[in-house]
Amino acid sequence: MTYDAAAPLRVIQWTTGNVGRRSLHAILSRPDLELVGVYAHGPDKVGVDAAELAGHPEPSGVLATDDVDALVALRPDACVYNPLWSSTDELVRLLESGINVCTTAGWINGTKLDPAERARVEDACKRGESSIFGSGAHPGMTNIVALALTASCASIDHVRITESVDCSTYASAETQSAMGFGKDPATPGLAESVRRECEVFAESVAMMADAMKVTLDRIDFDVTFTAATGDTDLGFMQIPAGTVGGVYGYHRGWVGEDNLISVGFNWVMGDHVTPPKPLKHGHDIQVFGEPNMRTVIHCLPHDGWDEEGFMGLGMIYTAMPVTNAVPSVVAAPPGIVTLADLPVITARPRGHR
Repeated sequence: MTYDAAAPLRVIQWTTGNVGRRSLHAILSRPDLELVGVYAHGPDKVGVDAAELAGHPEPSGVLATDDVDALVALRPDACVYNPLWSSTDELVRLLESGINVCTTAGWINGTKLDPAERARVEDACKRGESSIFGSGAHPGMTNIVALALTASCASIDHVRITESVDCSTYASAETQSAMGFGKDPATPGLAESVRRECEVFAESVAMMADAMKVTLDRIDFDVTFTAATGDTDLGFMQIPAGTVGGVYGYHRGWVGEDNLISVGFNWVMGDHVTPPKPLKHGHDIQVFGEPNMRTVIHCLPHDGWDEEGFMGLGMIYTAMPVTNAVPSVVAAPPGIVTLADLPVITARPRGHR
């Protein structure tokens, strides 16, 4: 799809939860993007001005709705799609209607899907001449930073990315429970359940291998659960002593017997847990090769920050790689596109297009 760079791109925002309201605020703040619609997941948000939902100071005149037909009829250039979990039916509906999709909802390249389900998405892109792009902070932006570091190496043995954080302020009991927190570490099938829940990390392994022009023989998963040594009441959920208070796991891509790429997490919840590896309080990116390269990305408060701690910053950090990518994704050829396919994505200087 081509567009007039002088005219704002018409965008709809899909959901306004922890991540979505940060995307929505950014859309309202950018002169090169025009908000034309908002999908509300909860009935209490239907009819509410988008600016109120986003915490934006100026009313937008755009009211949230749960009428998908009405949103599609707006014929927007793009949808910033931020539900907790993606729906292939929703994605197909948007893409086949010619609406480019930028999403944080567990999507990098769709390889975790059943091949027939992924083919539905590809076919919708073809019929709608649209593109879908998935990212976030991790997986997503961290992967492209790791790939950039490899450019300084004569050869590479292993690339490892670890989100190493205390998740206690991320108040989503549903998400945290799905990752094993608060459960008995000996729960049958817990490791497999966590593998499925974080399978988008495997997609990022595959995307990085593609960018490095490498064919992986397999991707597997390993996880270590650490039991809490005392009770913690987080308000939104409990972490009793003896239940999972730490999760340390990786999706790993292999070439023969060599582990080339590892993408994973070192997460803790609560006050009474010591993880297998010390927390870095950020994203630890390591390239082992000639030479070794390493950086830790810390997400830090900015001037005037007065919201809810690190995880509030983390929601911005997750939302922005997708929101800032809208112009590039609209301009991209139809199909599934990744960070490796797009030009460098940047924010706009304050007050500029």
